[in-house]
Amino acid sequence: MYVGTQFQARDDDDYRVMAQLGIKHVNADPAGNPHDWTPDILKAHRAHIESFGLNLDMIQLPLSSRVIEQQYSPDILTAGPNRDRQIDSICRLIENAAAASIPSVKYNLNIIGIPRTELEVGRGGSRNEAFRWEKADHDAPPSIAGILSEEENWERIDYFLARVVPVAESCKVRLACHPHDPYTPPGYRGVTRVLGSVEGLKKFVQMHESPFHGLNFCQGTVGEMLDNPAEEIFDVIRWFGERGKLFNVHFRNIRGRKLSFMETFPEEGDMDMWRSLKTYADVGYQYMIMPDHVPRISGRDPENTAFAFTYGYITAMLQVLETIRDS
Repeated sequence: MYVGTQFQARDDDDYRVMAQLGIKHVNADPAGNPHDWTPDILKAHRAHIESFGLNLDMIQLPLSSRVIEQQYSPDILTAGPNRDRQIDSICRLIENAAAASIPSVKYNLNIIGIPRTELEVGRGGSRNEAFRWEKADHDAPPSIAGILSEEENWERIDYFLARVVPVAESCKVRLACHPHDPYTPPGYRGVTRVLGSVEGLKKFVQMHESPFHGLNFCQGTVGEMLDNPAEEIFDVIRWFGERGKLFNVHFRNIRGRKLSFMETFPEEGDMDMWRSLKTYADVGYQYMIMPDHVPRISGRDPENTAFAFTYGYITAMLQVLETIRDS
């Protein structure tokens, strides 16, 4: 395993900064609608990334973490009239990624986005994302997907997987799905978030079983599903890792628990990230470990600075782990 990033480069200087910080592996997308990414566009994009000494490990399918009204492929989860056309386009995109030698793709099966309540004050006055169920709008209206039962949600996910997993397996491209962030009670905004629990994620990775069907495992999001993340997270990592279902790791921490948490820098939350890293190593995880949702800090370039801190934190732990394993 190795440090990676999904930080969206603003320009080529950001790619240079990544290389200067010791990052070699990235999730980075070409411009435009992913449905329009041809093999030539992806090959040119990969060559551009490689010109900075970086490796393009992953791109995003046109299924994002945004609310469904803002997505490129809304009919897949609404069962709209363009569902088959959008799924066919995603199948072609997986084939195009393979043609461009891009080994993995990430995606979300998200309807209501990433609900959060107001920002909270963190270390040194940082502004941190949080979710407190008692402060959430319990009367928030459904999305354009309307009222969707748990059974209907699973049926639509199954319909999608039945089409795309065989294509990914044929192309040997890993499909990495992000969990629902955060867990919300059944029926919130008209939907039961079936990928918002560990049991739901276990069911998901066993549907249409394939070594190319797994998770973009966000440790922060999984911690948000747990009653006691400080104790429970390690068994969750082991369960998915031992079955080869971890294709990317968002190395993020929280302070709190299910329905009441604040996001933190990795070393100050409730989960022991050193023990977590050792657990990923124990189960044979071999892909990117990347920052995600860093707190908002002060400074002239606050986002880059916060990510840089986290890259350094991950790199230092990986180096210590390697030293221990070699001794």
